Amino acid sequence: MLMNEMNALLRGGPTTYVAEEERVRYVPDMTSPLKLLCGNRYEHFEPTAERVRQDGHTLQVFVWTGCTYVAE
Repeated sequence: MLMNEMNALLRGGPTTYVAEEERVRYVPDMTSPLKLLCGNRYEHFEPTAERVRQDGHTLQVFVWTGCTYVAE
């Protein structure tokens, strides 16, 4: 797999912070939770066993589990 090849689909959560075009992305560790910085908060996604095909790529689905705010 190429370093930047898309391999994950982020599902769920508020689209205000994670736009549709940012939901297909490269995730380096497919077994660990993903913590995505969005402004002053982190959106948290957990990996699932589900996989989908999109635009010629097989993507592992990560589901939204909540958010936390950046401490000042």
